[in-house]
Parts: sequence; structure tokens; C-alpha cells
Amino acid sequence: MLVGYARVSTVEQETALQLDALHRAGVRKIFSEKAGGVSARPQLQRLLSSLRSGDLLVVYKLDRLARSLADLLAIIERLSNASCGFRSLTEPIDTGTPAGMLMLQLLGAVAQFERSLIVERSIAGQRAAIARGSRPGRPRVFSAATEADVVRLYASGFYTLDSLAFVFDAHPSSVKRAVYRVSKPGHSSLK
Repeated sequence: MLVGYARVSTVEQETALQLDALHRAGVRKIFSEKAGGVSARPQLQRLLSSLRSGDLLVVYKLDRLARSLADLLAIIERLSNASCGFRSLTEPIDTGTPAGMLMLQLLGAVAQFERSLIVERSIAGQRAAIARGSRPGRPRVFSAATEADVVRLYASGFYTLDSLAFVFDAHPSSVKRAVYRVSKPGHSSLK
């Protein structure tokens, strides 16, 4: 049986392109999720657990399946141990041949290299922006005066983070960060 997997990295992105291609390829059972590079992928785990001998895992593109070459090879080994194959719709990969396995490993290594370059360029861009005086990330929700009020009210002991979020019409996380900037300056939620 053909079993498909589609993934996008953020909730703003859509899997429609991948799903359309999988359907055109004759895949009827598809697992789909919106998961970033470091988050858990429960649908992929469900898919891998559901595979039976002779099944073929089909993806639109190799980088939708694995985060790194090591991750890719672990997934392919799991497929091999379950007597299953792998096919990418956009890359010439057939895991049933030595040449196909070589191509898979080469493309996985290139994809990992490409991700590393993207990370490197992103970090360089952020550093350059900081050097120019920009502050990366979202702007703060509260003005300095409002943030001081939030901190003062929380410190009074009469308000919880949630009640202050309600009073100031803000998300509880925004209130928490405002309070932690003063009370816990090194906290991980501020990074």
C-alpha cells in the first residue's frame, strides 16, 4: 500500500501542494502535520508504526521527511527493517537499489548542508541588524510605563498573572515576561 506523509514547518504554511501531488501519485492514506524542525512529529510516528511489510512510504520532497541526514537514515533503516520502501515524488530515489540508496544519502547530506547555510545566514543577518541598532523579535506589548504598572500590581500580591492579563487585555505570556524581566532577569522565557 502507498502511504503518504506531508509536513510543513509552521502553522501559517499549507500542505495543499504536497497533498495534491500525493493524491495524483495514487496515495490514499496520508499522514499530515504542521511541525517545525525541532518539534515532535506525532503523525510521522503514527505513520511509521502503522506500516506493514510491502508498504511504500511516499513524500513530496525528501526534506519534508527528515531533519538531518542521521534522522533520514534512521527512518530509512526503520523502513528497511519493516520490509517497506521509500519514494520521493520530486527526487529520483528508489531504496530498492544500491544506486537509489546512494542518491538518498547524497540528497540527505545536501539538504542538511542547505539547512546549515540557512541557519548561518539567519544568525549573520540578526547580528548585523543588532549592530545597526535594531532589536530582533516582536516589539513589546506594553509601553515602559504600562509594564512598570504591571510589575507594581503583581508585586502587590493582589493580582495573579492571569488577572493582570485580563485587566490589561494582553496574553498571560506577555504579562509573565514583563514581570520576569524585573523579578527573574535570566529566565528562559525571556530568551
